Amino acid sequence: MAAIKELIRTEADGSLSFGDYELDKKTKLADFNHEGNLYKVKTFREITKLERNEMFVYESVPGTAVQNFQVSGDGVEFQVEGPEDAQITIGLENDVEYVVLVDGVSTGTVKTNLGGKLPLSVELGAKELVSVKITKA
Repeated sequence: MAAIKELIRTEADGSLSFGDYELDKKTKLADFNHEGNLYKVKTFREITKLERNEMFVYESVPGTAVQNFQVSGDGVEFQVEGPEDAQITIGLENDVEYVVLVDGVSTGTVKTNLGGKLPLSVELGAKELVSVKITKA
């Protein structure tokens, strides 16, 4: 699939897809309206970042393309791809334990910090899409 050429889009199921790790220069798109929220995406080969209403949602180093990003009351679920392994940080609830599944395999539980950020590593590169599911423990 490679990258999301529109930088960010709404999918038929109501989820979001965003990011273009093939860009050489940082590119951003602001004020994307989705379900009454304003999203801002910044993306290129070195980083992909998503904000909702000026609050942190997602960041990857290096840049990635994310498909079917859905947030629920219990966590978040999405598929991600990129040219190499990525460090991903997700914005969730403060000081809560979450179970992280990567391609259906548990990587354990992680507790968010007081800022609600949850870090994880995802092995990419040779795989087309890697599924990530994060739910409250």
